[in-house]
Amino acid sequence: MQVIEYSPRLTREDLQGVRWMILDHTMLNDATKMMMFAELDGVLIAVDHRGKKVENGIWMRMVHLLLVDDAEGLEKSGITKVVEGDYSIEELLF
Repeated sequence: MQVIEYSPRLTREDLQGVRWMILDHTMLNDATKMMMFAELDGVLIAVDHRGKKVENGIWMRMVHLLLVDDAEGLEKSGITKVVEGDYSIEELLF
């Protein structure tokens, strides 16, 4: 399973053959374009959102795995899998 970490230097071509793109919550604003390309190309998106309260946004529609400190209230977020705890995000990928 091929996994790539988001970087502002990524191009759509970098997503070819990738199963997961991982990003930190601090990159959400910068990653919107690549998240849309990932979604179009069938790449799943995982966000490590620990350390900050989750704020609703359009980005949630593109995320398949969300790692948080507190999952309360996220049951109906539309995200496929929301996990609370002290895990490495890589061990949660499916």
